[in-house]
Amino acid sequence: MTSANPHRGEASLDVSGERLLLRPTFGALVAAEEELGSLFELVERAAAGALKLHEIAALFDHLSPARAEAVTRERIGEAVVEKGLARITPVLKQVLAQILQGR
Repeated sequence: MTSANPHRGEASLDVSGERLLLRPTFGALVAAEEELGSLFELVERAAAGALKLHEIAALFDHLSPARAEAVTRERIGEAVVEKGLARITPVLKQVLAQILQGR
């Protein structure tokens, strides 16, 4: 797996012993937006502390298409819960910063 490049807004997350590369590409963000609604509203919910676990899992799912087949959205969600919000927040923040600021 390629290392995350923070200059491109990428982040990584360990799920089931697999390192997921979270890459906010145009296609991935469009797919996430189609499912979760406006990205601006998603960022606003995150800033207000109102982002739901299923939204975090869905966003990470869309941003990590190049992963092992065994790493499902459900498993991503379980990893978020296992790690806790305190350890997930920096990963989420990095991705959301890319959405807001671009490269």
